[in-house]
Amino acid sequence: MKIIFATKNEGKVAEMRTILKNLAIEIMTAAEFGITEEIIESGKTFEENALIKSRYVAQKTNAWAIADDSGLCLEALGGAPGVYSARWPRDPLDARSAGQNLTPADYEKKTIESLKNETNRRAWFESAVALVAPDGHARLFHGRISGTISLTPRGVAVPGLPYDTVFIPDGYRQTFAEIGQVAKNKISHRELAFRQLRKFLANIKAR
Repeated sequence: MKIIFATKNEGKVAEMRTILKNLAIEIMTAAEFGITEEIIESGKTFEENALIKSRYVAQKTNAWAIADDSGLCLEALGGAPGVYSARWPRDPLDARSAGQNLTPADYEKKTIESLKNETNRRAWFESAVALVAPDGHARLFHGRISGTISLTPRGVAVPGLPYDTVFIPDGYRQTFAEIGQVAKNKISHRELAFRQLRKFLANIKAR
């Protein structure tokens, strides 16, 4: 079984390959399959964005496709930045500006300054993973982890994960960046969603 992962984030690809390594499933990126164009995430929810990307790739390749969309949600701001997390420090309404010329410091500053007059520092990370079959049938998987926003950035941000230095998951005193990727991947929102995906794919393989 071959699945095309609609992402340019090599960290996500490596994580997915690790999760599915015992299922005899080959994970390829859209670029490896010849799809290099930018897929605009114009959805209003994580689910919509994940489906936009995975459906596009499934239609282009006539193969199984997967995509995820995730972000940071601040309770005091009504769930913002949410689906706009990747482009929040610049122009949240410009889908093409996601990550362009932005540094981890830009995300840290935006998050901390947005809460400078707030007493409520509760937050959560949310992830939606969409799996689309060649015939267009789709399945969604979700993950969420709650926590608080630190007063200052702590730890070193991993490329592509700029909010990890300011998010402290419930039950911990350290930020995601401080506890490290190995520990984080055991509890993260994306891991929770991918775990459900693995179970679903294992059942398909067993049939």
